[in-house]
Amino acid sequence: MKNLKGKNAIITGASKGIGKAIAVRLAQNGINLVLAARTQSTLDETVKEIERKSKVKVFGISCDVSRMSDLENLVKVSLEKLGKIDILINNAGVSSQYPFDKQPLEDIERLAHTNYLGYVRLTRLVIGHMIKNEAGAIINMVSGSVLVEPVPRNFLVYSSLKVGLRAFSKGLFWEMRDHGIKVTAIMPGVADTDLTGKLKEITSEQKKRLISSQTIEDAVIFALTVPQNVCPLELAVINQQTPWAKPVIPFKQEHPE
Repeated sequence: MKNLKGKNAIITGASKGIGKAIAVRLAQNGINLVLAARTQSTLDETVKEIERKSKVKVFGISCDVSRMSDLENLVKVSLEKLGKIDILINNAGVSSQYPFDKQPLEDIERLAHTNYLGYVRLTRLVIGHMIKNEAGAIINMVSGSVLVEPVPRNFLVYSSLKVGLRAFSKGLFWEMRDHGIKVTAIMPGVADTDLTGKLKEITSEQKKRLISSQTIEDAVIFALTVPQNVCPLELAVINQQTPWAKPVIPFKQEHPE
């Protein structure tokens, strides 16, 4: 997929942050886009911004990836608008920080349905189309926290689901490689986005330990432009100054030193 111009992509969690940054970068490379996020108004702003900067087709579809009906509608409308899906970037996600014994059950459900099932279900809805075309690229945004053993304290459920997503991504590649479909898991560290920019606890010194969204964009472009007979299974993109045992984002609970 070295020549990206004219390809079609779905990106979830695309109205802001990393998802928006990736969308802008793909549009610069001539890729038509269907952007999915929960808030239509924010999506519309992102669509207009991309339309002003790039001459690609871009559509925004309100979608809660934890809802199967929303995912089915996303794929249906994407095929209606673009006719073909070449690239799927699963990026939507929610974060949560609790000691496990204090974590609300509804919070666990939300994490599972968004950060794991949302990825697996949407991939399942798209994969048949890609198999029929004997081509496609699936990129799953996992998490740098999966590189830690054991997973970081207070992120037990979040990180465990990401570990499962990492295993799913790798296994999916082995099942799909003979169909010409590439599957890549990207494992980013904490990025300097709108979310972290609004956290008062992040000082200028700590912000040096955040990675830029451009680094993640570069990883996506790399995954999409390697030769056809090559697939980057996993790309870990973290700031080497970030100590995993001492999170960049402070939390009221005590973390191990």
